[in-house]
Amino acid sequence: MRHGVWNLRTRRCFTALAHAFWGGANRFGFRLVHYSVQGNHVHLLVEANDEKALSKGMNGLGTRIARRLNRVMGRRGKVLDDRYHGHILRTPTEVRRARAYLLGNAEKHYGQRGADPYTSTVALIAPDTFLMRRLC
Repeated sequence: MRHGVWNLRTRRCFTALAHAFWGGANRFGFRLVHYSVQGNHVHLLVEANDEKALSKGMNGLGTRIARRLNRVMGRRGKVLDDRYHGHILRTPTEVRRARAYLLGNAEKHYGQRGADPYTSTVALIAPDTFLMRRLC
């Protein structure tokens, strides 16, 4: 997120993010399966039919996030500071590790034990791919 954007792990910001996640979770062949909201960034576990679907889905989600957060903060302009950084998960082990990292991120950064209210513990959207269906 850009400098000046509020802490995302507040009720007001997270509510805006949750609405954006639900609105952009299943569009253009793009599916948002899991998320983890940190103070100034978000980790997402997504699947897409192809590169074009990933690009359209991430752009659409970024726009939804920006509109929602700007409304909450009473501001205008860019919210996202950078493009997304993607990594293609190719094996069941990679998917399992990525999901474990996502679910355990709050404990690492905030000492949050147990279920983190800012992390999806169950899949937001039912995954389509073999790797995600099997492990998420």
